Amino acid sequence: MRHQVRFVAALFLVALALRTQIVGVGPLVPSIQSDLGVSHAVAGLLGSIPVLCMGVFAPAAAYVAGAIGPRLAIAGSVALIAAGGLLRVAVPDAAVLLLFTFPVGVGIAISGTLLPAVVKERLSHRPAFATGIYASGIQVGSAASAALAVPLAHLHGGWRFSLGALAAAAALSCAAWLGLGGSERERVRVRPPRLPVRSATAWGVTGVFTMIAICFYGLSAWLPDAYVEHGWSDGKAGALLAVVQAVTVPAGLAIPWLADRWGSRRLYLASAALVQMSGLLGVQLLPGGGWLWAVLIGIGIGTLFPLAMTLPLDLSRDPAQAGAVAAMMLGVGYVLTAAAPLVLGVVRDATGSFSTSLWLIVGIEACLFLSSLGLTHERLQAHALQGEPAVG
Repeated sequence: MRHQVRFVAALFLVALALRTQIVGVGPLVPSIQSDLGVSHAVAGLLGSIPVLCMGVFAPAAAYVAGAIGPRLAIAGSVALIAAGGLLRVAVPDAAVLLLFTFPVGVGIAISGTLLPAVVKERLSHRPAFATGIYASGIQVGSAASAALAVPLAHLHGGWRFSLGALAAAAALSCAAWLGLGGSERERVRVRPPRLPVRSATAWGVTGVFTMIAICFYGLSAWLPDAYVEHGWSDGKAGALLAVVQAVTVPAGLAIPWLADRWGSRRLYLASAALVQMSGLLGVQLLPGGGWLWAVLIGIGIGTLFPLAMTLPLDLSRDPAQAGAVAAMMLGVGYVLTAAAPLVLGVVRDATGSFSTSLWLIVGIEACLFLSSLGLTHERLQAHALQGEPAVG
């Protein structure tokens, strides 16, 4: 029992580092642009590059874990996040800043892909609980980075000090994982799963996840900057994003728990899409109510992401099939999502404000709502029971 408590603590602490270098950049974008003289399109790459790496490098996690074991692979990848963050502190220009964003993205990709595997190995009797623990760690880390990014910048050294402090926190997460994570079983070499590319249902789930991710990372990159355009200070706009992230924690724990006991997946997904879309419409039409809209957006995000991660399980009759669906959903979804911060920044440069960019996200939310309606229980179960053909 004591070993399990230590492992759960390590799981939460290491997860704190997995989004801070993405979400924490959002409130700092105006300062970075001013210091380095870059456009919104270039600044958008700070959000696009890590997400692209999360899709492209996720398959590499299996090979790294097979070579050195999941425990050391997670520790090394979180250390890579810390190292990339520290290297970004002393960059002379935007090109080098973007270059050092790649190791951050690779570290996030490998560690995030391996966490479900270590949960399966160490807490297979309580997978939902353990998944909730590391998901909460990610959300708490995101909220803290959004809330503290600007105050840290004001404390000393501007945006560089802030990113450096977040990188130092990632190093502490790495140390906590090594100290509390315990040992692991004998390593086995694994092969990448065969993807269900002929399955219309799997593609439907992939599309739903992609739209959820586009909205999340698009808002993480640009919601604070959009409110700076409305006259809010950098600190106040960063706090708005922190509210979004903070609300995802209770929503992400309570609503998926309820969804396992009552109602259907499509009911919760469609309802959450509507709640999030109402928050975005509020941002567009009545921006002065930003704190209320942040709560609604956070409820939507906190519901959508955990439920999206359960869809591969709903589509599957065994762990291998679940892994194949998850690999396709995350790999394709994150690669497509990587374009979102960049495209939204390009639209901002072209139009002179974030209004059009945010209307694009509203449109994606509407498509998400409609797509969620097709994820009936019967359709999900048919995929699992029929074992739709998969190809490598």
